[in-house]
Amino acid sequence: MDRRIAGRAALKAGVAGILIGMIPLLGVVLTGALAVYFYRRESKLTLPAALAARLGAAAAVVTFGISAFLLVIRIFVFHGQPEYIKSLTQIAQGMGINAADPDFQAGIHNLFTPVGLVMTFFFWMLITVVLGLAGGALASLLQRSGNTRG
Repeated sequence: MDRRIAGRAALKAGVAGILIGMIPLLGVVLTGALAVYFYRRESKLTLPAALAARLGAAAAVVTFGISAFLLVIRIFVFHGQPEYIKSLTQIAQGMGINAADPDFQAGIHNLFTPVGLVMTFFFWMLITVVLGLAGGALASLLQRSGNTRG
C-alpha cells in the first residue's frame, strides 16, 4: 500500500464523511468505503480486505476528529450545552426513556464533566473506528467481486 495515496484517500474520505455522517451509523461505513474507492481510483490497485479495513478506519478517525472538534467548539465556545442536553433528552424520550427521571438528568449532566466527555468520546471513537473498518473491508470485497465479472 502506498502510504501517501492512502493518507490522501483517508483525508478526502474523512472530510467528506462529515457530510455523509448525517446518515446515522451507515454514514461512517460509507466513509470507510469511500476511502477505499479513492485509493483504488488513484493507485489503480485493489487492496486486500485487511488493508482496506485499516484505510477505512483511518478515514473514520479523520471524520471523528473533525466532528469531535466541532462539537467541543459548539458546546464550550458557543455555549451550546443546553441545546445539546435538550436534543439528548428528546432522543431519550423517543426511545421511551423517562427523561424526567432524576437519575437520567444526573447522567446527562455527568456527560459534561471532564471524565464524562472523555468516556463519551472514547466510546464514540471506538464505534466510529469499527464502522469504518467494516466499510473499508466491505468495499474491498465488493471491488474484488466486481473485478471477477470482467
